[in-house]
Amino acid sequence: MTQHGLGRFDLVIFDWAGTMVDFGCRAPVAALIEAFARHGVPLDEPEVRTDMGKAKADHVRALLAQPEVSAAWLEANGAAPGEADVAALMDDLGPLMRDAAAEAAELIPGAADTVAALRAAGLKVASSTGYTREMMAPVLVRAAAQGYAPDHLVCANETPQGRPSPLMIYKACAELGVWPLSRVVKVDDAEAGIGEGRAAGCFTVGVSASGNGVGLSHAALAALDPSDRAARLAIAAASLRAAGADLVIETIAGLIPALSKAEFPG
Repeated sequence: MTQHGLGRFDLVIFDWAGTMVDFGCRAPVAALIEAFARHGVPLDEPEVRTDMGKAKADHVRALLAQPEVSAAWLEANGAAPGEADVAALMDDLGPLMRDAAAEAAELIPGAADTVAALRAAGLKVASSTGYTREMMAPVLVRAAAQGYAPDHLVCANETPQGRPSPLMIYKACAELGVWPLSRVVKVDDAEAGIGEGRAAGCFTVGVSASGNGVGLSHAALAALDPSDRAARLAIAAASLRAAGADLVIETIAGLIPALSKAEFPG
C-alpha cells in the first residue's frame, strides 16, 4: 500500500542560503574567502564549498584542517592554526557574513508560493541554518518583506552540535510539537543538511540548481550552454543522492509537485 502527497507530513524544515534565498549560495563563500584573506590565507571556491551547511565555526575548523589551508596558515601566521584562530576568524566572519547574507537575501523564485501552498495544506514551516542568529537578523527582515516568514528558526550554536547531527531538527520539532520525525520533510542544498535530515529520520529533499553543488547565480546558470548546465546539475544531484536525499529537485519551486507525485510506504 502506498500514500501520496502532502497528507503524510506535518512539517517542512527549510535551509536558507541556496534553498530559500541566495541562489547559488554565494554569500557564505564570499565572506569566508574574505575572512581568511585578512589573515593572509587565500582560499578558492571549491575549498570553501566542501563543508558548506555546517555551523560556521565548524566550517572554519574544517577549512583549517585541510592540509593546504593549514600549511598556508602556518606560513602566513607563524604557527599552526588552533582554537584561538577559529575565534579570531569568527570575529571577522560575523560582520562579513551578516552583510553578505543581507545583500543576497533575495528569495529564490517559487519560495513564497511554496510556503503558502504548504500552509494552505495544513503543514507547519520551519527553518534551520549554519548562520548564527546575528548573521540571520537582516536576512529575516528581508525575507519577511518578500513574503517568507517561517514559523520557527534554529541557528548555529543553538544546539550542542550542528549539522550533520539531527539536533536542530529535534529542537524545531520539540518546540513546534511535531512527531514522529517520519512526518517531517527536510529540504537542503548541501550534503551536510541532507545528512542532518537522514540522521533525524526525516524525508529528505535535495536542491540541486540553486544550491551549493552548482554554486552559480540564477543569471550565470541560465547563461550556460544547455549541455554544460545539464552536466553540472547531474553532478550536484548525484552528490545529494549519495548523501541520502530521498528526492532531488532543481529549485524550491519544484517541491510541491515532487511531493505530490511521490509514493511513500505505509
